[in-house]
Amino acid sequence: MSHSPTPKSSSLAIALLPIACLVLLLAADVIAFGEDSSYGSNQVALLIASGITVALGMWRGLKWSHFESQIKDTLGDAVGAILILLLIGALAGTWLVSGIIPTLIDVGLDVLSKDIFLPAACILCAAVSLATGSSWGTVGTVGVALIGIGQALGLSEGWTAGAIISGAYFGDKLSPLSDTTNLAPTVAGTDLFTHIRFMLWTTVPSITVALVVFTFAGLGAEGTADLGGAQALQSELALHFNIHWALFLVPVAVIVLIARKVSPVPALFLGVIGGALAAAIAQPDLILRLGTDSIGPALGLGETYLGAAFAALMNAAALETAIETGNPVVNDLLTSGGMAGMLNTVWLIICALTFGAVMGAAGFLERITTAILSAVQGTFSLVFGTAFSSVVFNVIAADQYIAIVVPGRMFREAYAERGAAPQLLSRTLEDAGTVTSVLIPWNTCGVAQSGVLGVGVLAFAPYCVFNYVSPIMTLIVAAIGFKIPALEQKELTQTETS
Repeated sequence: MSHSPTPKSSSLAIALLPIACLVLLLAADVIAFGEDSSYGSNQVALLIASGITVALGMWRGLKWSHFESQIKDTLGDAVGAILILLLIGALAGTWLVSGIIPTLIDVGLDVLSKDIFLPAACILCAAVSLATGSSWGTVGTVGVALIGIGQALGLSEGWTAGAIISGAYFGDKLSPLSDTTNLAPTVAGTDLFTHIRFMLWTTVPSITVALVVFTFAGLGAEGTADLGGAQALQSELALHFNIHWALFLVPVAVIVLIARKVSPVPALFLGVIGGALAAAIAQPDLILRLGTDSIGPALGLGETYLGAAFAALMNAAALETAIETGNPVVNDLLTSGGMAGMLNTVWLIICALTFGAVMGAAGFLERITTAILSAVQGTFSLVFGTAFSSVVFNVIAADQYIAIVVPGRMFREAYAERGAAPQLLSRTLEDAGTVTSVLIPWNTCGVAQSGVLGVGVLAFAPYCVFNYVSPIMTLIVAAIGFKIPALEQKELTQTETS
């Protein structure tokens, strides 16, 4: 790899200028576009901020080739994560049409009752989010159904929404299908499953605390339960899918592969194939209908079941699949974007990584990090600085991806220089960056969840127990020095020679 010129030291004010410009642009995006700002305008803002960074760097004597080389190296490291995201989209589509996700939801709704509604709602949302990798999708589907049930039980909307969001973000954090769960280890320089396993030490205690709080909060609920909404949802699912426990064999197989440390790309690919086979076997009527309604008839494929299955499953894996039921809530639940649905996330990640790359190439991240690390004395203060930076970027940049990418780029070398393993950085980014985004009224996550649930951010934020405990837990674990991994010798050697 060619050696790039070392940029001259810059003032802290100059180093912060691109970030200040980005914050202003992102604020304008949120004001103008609301929750839709992450569907294009934020990407443009990131590229504009990248252009400002490059201009400042070239003014200081750096060449464009220097920035271009850094961008190529950074995006090259992200190719694996991008491929995983595309496979996640394909898996979500095939698991939907196979009935795996509907079966999971149906089983979860069976456990709802008055006394345990809040913890049960949290667990249900956690399970759905873990299976789908989407906190937004979980909140927008199952969460919407649970809000009405919680009202009937005499619970405040704030408590119900807090339980829903806590469970959804727990599942999102630990799901190998989640975009943020793939992004954090990519930025930090570790692999997906090492990252997930290491997060268990803070995430499981955090959700345990949340479940205890929700259990006690639900004991005082008054009123008579009206589970008609849940029963109507189950009836609608049963109308369109063959619900059967055997469908869980596919996700269990994927979990086993993950536990055996199979690389994520082949594990997810086998999950896609398993979902497709399950769909063809368990949902013949649905597959026939979807196949004949899609591209099959135009090619003459829909005349046979094999042809219809080919058309339906290829469409589910690659493009949007929408199963119409006549119920808007269920329609949202039974919609998947396939690989195409992941392209906006891929676009946002590419733009965010580009900004991080040019900030690093210009020497600005190093300058900012130096200022922050001047107060760092040990591992705890390093973790605290990372967590604090992630929360600050969630506040000022209003986007969880930026709250992961920019601090990740800022602190990656600092962790390596201090001999801390990259999974410590990736876990801290998720513990503080991913989960706090929804607590901020002007953050895209807060805006989106508030709009979907019909509950104001300030109304549900105090009750999102998991989202508060998670960053606190990562600081507690760091403070007591529990499970703080060091770089292995081969990693230290690579760091010293790079």
